Amino acid sequence: MPFEVSNYLLIDNDSEFSRQFTEHYFAQPHGTRPSTLVVAGTHTRQLVKLMFDELIKDYCYCDFSNEISVSELASYLHEHHDIAGVLFNETDYLLADDKQRFIFNSLHSVRFLIKETVDGYQFEPVTDVAQNNHLSCQTEIAETPQDLDALCEKLNN
Repeated sequence: MPFEVSNYLLIDNDSEFSRQFTEHYFAQPHGTRPSTLVVAGTHTRQLVKLMFDELIKDYCYCDFSNEISVSELASYLHEHHDIAGVLFNETDYLLADDKQRFIFNSLHSVRFLIKETVDGYQFEPVTDVAQNNHLSCQTEIAETPQDLDALCEKLNN
């Protein structure tokens, strides 16, 4: 059974890889439509093109070398998307320094490396320990004031 990429966040460090990967999953006749993939990165122009071509559901600008930018991404994802996990181009992940890997491993507890093969793409779980902190998009830490207002309203009713 093929890996289901629904509701995942794809980290876009290589626009060419992101385009090929999304076309493989969402532009082919067997591909799932509509795409539920969210992509984050600094190549905004390329991300807009992916969204225009309906290869992704949403995109977010994020400078992964800046913790404030990553924290804002986590808050946005927590508020607007139910992210099932994070996908990384294997090469980008393996070439990242310790600081960058800490940030990558903080995004979500479910993380996969994507490797291009002759037959398509292979997914392998990230074996590094996940960090749960202000950079994580699936935790209460990423809650926004709107989330807290909604919770207070529920409790008052």
